[in-house]
Amino acid sequence: MQKTFDKKKFLSQNSIWLVLIVLVIIMGVAQPSFFTVNNLLTLLSGEAVKGILAFGVMFAILSKGIDLTIGASAGLVACITASLVQPADYANAVFPGLGTLPAPLVILIGLAIGAGIGAIYGAIIAYTKIPPFIATLGAQLICRAGAKMYTSRPVSNLSSEFRFLGSAKIGPIPVIILVFFVMFAISAFLLTQTRFGKNVYAIGGNDQAARVAGINVEKNLIMVYVWCSVCAAVAGMLLAGRAGSADPANSGLNYELDAIAAATVGGTSHTGGICRVSGVLAGILILGVINNGLVMLKVDDNMTNIVKGLIIVGSVILDMRKNAKRA
Repeated sequence: MQKTFDKKKFLSQNSIWLVLIVLVIIMGVAQPSFFTVNNLLTLLSGEAVKGILAFGVMFAILSKGIDLTIGASAGLVACITASLVQPADYANAVFPGLGTLPAPLVILIGLAIGAGIGAIYGAIIAYTKIPPFIATLGAQLICRAGAKMYTSRPVSNLSSEFRFLGSAKIGPIPVIILVFFVMFAISAFLLTQTRFGKNVYAIGGNDQAARVAGINVEKNLIMVYVWCSVCAAVAGMLLAGRAGSADPANSGLNYELDAIAAATVGGTSHTGGICRVSGVLAGILILGVINNGLVMLKVDDNMTNIVKGLIIVGSVILDMRKNAKRA
């Protein structure tokens, strides 16, 4: 028996992509150069770091939590890894005489640091029942202060090998965009094809029911925040590689806000248990189109933030109305 096309269901499931298409058309009409290949690559490159952070924080939101640490931990990892790839004879090196470590080793060190940070505050959230907002706000302050204690000045003059992922190109495509889509694929696989992903959905829907079903809630919550911090570590190293430096005061500053916004706009419910990774991708692109398009139109930064704020609030209101209907 042939299934009939459910227009209402289709629109409900793909409304975020329809919004993106409409925004792209509006920006393209208002500024025809928006559609140039160079501009679209610039847009994707500019949103890649925040997008990777969004792929991490969506797991926290899905579990009915939040992660405010990701921007600060990205900055901390950026500073530490950058300090390990400076030339030994560089006068302003953080570790004079150390020499430039191989980039693959430094990347592994960065990922390990990120995972360790996430494991610590993830365990605090899981076992002390401290609200994730409070735990990650405290961790944010610690990571930002840690970066400033690690080095009081920007870390620059990084090896070209380390900068490859953030600033190099393969043909016309920036490598940072390729890394962004690799992280999207990994996140989608974790969320939809692994027991871990199914457990996070269950915990976000009802943690007590998940516990009764035999799910180790504490272990999975720790894994959620480890993944958030691993994404932050990747983002931090890309940030340093793209800029060619890492600033303890500004690297990753407030990036968590755009990441949370992208996940929220993309349909990840703050009531837990609802998330589509494709929707988060669309949310990232929507905010990127707004940022890029309004800059091209020479709109004041304050107005850009007002537009983004209205979109975020509107997304949450729609999410609450959907959940009220389900209830």
